[in-house]
Amino acid sequence: MTLTAPAEIDFTDTHRAILETLAGGGAYFFRQLAQDGLTESALKDALWELIWAGWVTGDTFAPVRALLGGTGTRKRSAPAHRARRPPRLSRYSVAHPQHRSTDPTVAGRWSALPAPEPDSTLRAHYHAELLLNRHGVLTRGAVAAEGVPGGFAMLYKVLSTFEEAGRCQRGYFVESLGGAQFAVASTVDRLRSYLDGPGSFNDPDRPEYRAVVLAAADPANPYGAALPWPASSGEGPGPGARPGRKAGALVVLVDGELAWFLERGGRSLLTFTDDPAAHHAAAMALADLVAARRVASILVERVDGVPSLRPHSGPSPVADALSEAGFVRTPRGLRLR
Repeated sequence: MTLTAPAEIDFTDTHRAILETLAGGGAYFFRQLAQDGLTESALKDALWELIWAGWVTGDTFAPVRALLGGTGTRKRSAPAHRARRPPRLSRYSVAHPQHRSTDPTVAGRWSALPAPEPDSTLRAHYHAELLLNRHGVLTRGAVAAEGVPGGFAMLYKVLSTFEEAGRCQRGYFVESLGGAQFAVASTVDRLRSYLDGPGSFNDPDRPEYRAVVLAAADPANPYGAALPWPASSGEGPGPGARPGRKAGALVVLVDGELAWFLERGGRSLLTFTDDPAAHHAAAMALADLVAARRVASILVERVDGVPSLRPHSGPSPVADALSEAGFVRTPRGLRLR
């Protein structure tokens, strides 16, 4: 499949026919986009050219995964004794023939995207509002992590205009992140409520830690964006084990501070606290993640570069916390399904 860069797409009759079909609104299956005299391969190429150019979108990310994974329409040949057996069709697929299995790179439904806003000033304003809502407190590091065209310098002009119009506030909300921090009034009020209200992080009588598990690349995780990654508290992360905003990686924040970082699947775990209670809270948060079926399983093979079972290194507070949370010993490490 030949994919064209957005700036280089040349509209053909096939592109126009697809866009005409989608122009009335709604979402269409790939079979509903078929055109007379056009092969499925040519239609698929044209559809993906429109996707990369920003004209069309789908309702699932599965086709992108299939495309990147090299999944095609190739099928294994059936055994001889099954060669003449007709395919089984559900009542749903008979009533809706467009739902029959197709190439996974064009699965799901497709719809037209609205035309981009031509006014660059309006686009910049929308972008600033989006980032204020996404990050709460918008800092230079958060903008850098978003890869905004023009960087923080460009966005700073828009945010300053927002401040003058009373649409956001500039202040020193987060210590050590400089004075160029912006937030809407509701965010500032909420930050103050955490400090002033009962049961806040400053309350010495608060009974237990609060832990939350996030994707490492989630905007709600400030580490690696607004905040630098802290030094690991363990014996050393080992070769190749470094925290980062990576796809599939997880962070566990305990009372807002980074406690654990897990590589994809949990194979390597890095710790950033020595508090046994924080370890326990982090382990329970991971167990809740599996119990809620947000992930199928987690296998922790190494903790701070050391085997999680630590046969010759004595007891491990992390391993103890994971065991108490329901992780079981396996030959490879500690696993929870």
